[in-house]
Amino acid sequence: MAQLNPVFPVASSIPTSWLYESFRMANERERRAPSLIKLNVGEPAFGPPESVGRSLAEAVLDGRTRYIDVQGLLQLREALSEKLDTVNGIDVPPDRLFVTPGSCQGLVSLMRSMAEPGAEILLPEIHWPVHLQQALLAGLRPVFYGLDDALAPDPESIRSVSTANTRVLLLNSPSNPAGALLRPEVQATLYQLASERGWQIISDEAYEDFAFESPHVSIAALERDTAPARRRVSTVFTFSKGLAMTGYRLGYVAVARPEMCSAMRMVQESSIIAPSAPIQYAGLSALQAREALAGNHAYVRNNRDSVLPTLVDAGLLPALPGGGWYAMVDVSASGLSGEEFAAELMESEDVAVVPGSGFSARPEFAADGTLRPLRPGGMASRLVRVAFCVDHDQLATGVERLVALVERKGSNT
Repeated sequence: MAQLNPVFPVASSIPTSWLYESFRMANERERRAPSLIKLNVGEPAFGPPESVGRSLAEAVLDGRTRYIDVQGLLQLREALSEKLDTVNGIDVPPDRLFVTPGSCQGLVSLMRSMAEPGAEILLPEIHWPVHLQQALLAGLRPVFYGLDDALAPDPESIRSVSTANTRVLLLNSPSNPAGALLRPEVQATLYQLASERGWQIISDEAYEDFAFESPHVSIAALERDTAPARRRVSTVFTFSKGLAMTGYRLGYVAVARPEMCSAMRMVQESSIIAPSAPIQYAGLSALQAREALAGNHAYVRNNRDSVLPTLVDAGLLPALPGGGWYAMVDVSASGLSGEEFAAELMESEDVAVVPGSGFSARPEFAADGTLRPLRPGGMASRLVRVAFCVDHDQLATGVERLVALVERKGSNT
């Protein structure tokens, strides 16, 4: 009998991202060097409001630990509906809201509910690696659009790279990893383009509470007066950033159209049944403690404004990021790639950052459509990502060491 050529599952062709690898390597290094400065992961220096932990414990001790509706605790969805209306300008009833185990799973559910054979999704050329992983696992074929000088979406590039197979446009503002903000006039242009071409829009707004150069605006607010059946923006949020609940794993999705909810419910039910009940009670408490947001915003902004100018002055950063928790730093003057620089910075300076090449990797497909093994590389290969949500003194020391290493290596080339 003739042997068939081996065909590997899609998941086996997608490597773990540099985010995971840097997390793993930093933890290994920390065991040998406890003074390691971690600028590689978005773990903020501040924690969640104290009431959040108490609410979680009380829910467990009170026995509120049973199954929850697939879409989430109704009381929480009602509170989220009110928050979205008053804060984001999005009018969405509780029956079009889904509580999820973090925004990651919400994004997965959205993409899986939108996927169809041959469908393409538009992603930014410098992107969060998990967005690419999620798209590939959902069966969506990624097409990458260009960015402007501030690393924000370029509408003309989006228009030019789209095809008849485009079904979804993914936007992320403030963005991870670049910290770019999507200006309202660009939002309006992209929304009009999506309307003309029948695209769905996924808006990842995880960093909504950390817009520094201008207020955060949700693109879904543009269709507030549009009939629900004709809406096209589904928005993903998280409790991890503004309320610092990174390890709680709690997020939520505002679904664009009522008809999409049945697909979302099926994906949720088949993958998680329902989010953890005690965590949802903790989330309800967090929504009642939103006064913590102002202090958390101020902390990260102060880190940006007081420490990152060192990178700008050194010519490693063109401008301060407009929002988010991260900056993409150009280390090309060192003569090293992002991977080489990150490895040496950790080994010689005890500072962990993330190589940039994982943020610009592009998959390749064989003639039969089979995904070839995904490798890092691309336009961000000379960059590294620095998290500036961390302890202020650690950030200042880490940035100082990073700049010194670039200068030292550059003088030797």
